Amino acid sequence: MTDQPADPVSPEEPAGTEEDVSLGAVFARLANDARAYVEAEGDRQKLRASLIAAGVRDAAILIVIAITLGTGTIVALLVGLIIALAPILTPLGAIGAVLGSALTMAAILLLLARARIARMKRDIRP
Repeated sequence: MTDQPADPVSPEEPAGTEEDVSLGAVFARLANDARAYVEAEGDRQKLRASLIAAGVRDAAILIVIAITLGTGTIVALLVGLIIALAPILTPLGAIGAVLGSALTMAAILLLLARARIARMKRDIRP
């Protein structure tokens, strides 16, 4: 080890050669930076909104396709039931049985939905 002290850190530039910046220039630079930040944030939010809109659009398209396929499947099932029951109940009897069963199920589902809505209204009432 040496007995000599380490050299003090000397600034790279002498203290007097630094450019003196006025307070107005600092605030002008701050305002420009703030404008640039707001513009960049606005662009970011627009991009985010467009990505969300594209996702919602794609999801809506897929939901419509799924509902269409589901409806077609239910219609095919009902037609198949009518065809399967026609030899046993006659064609009109098969149509009546399938139609009555489908309408009964639809009525039960509507009553359940009405009860859920009534419960929701009761729960959110102040």
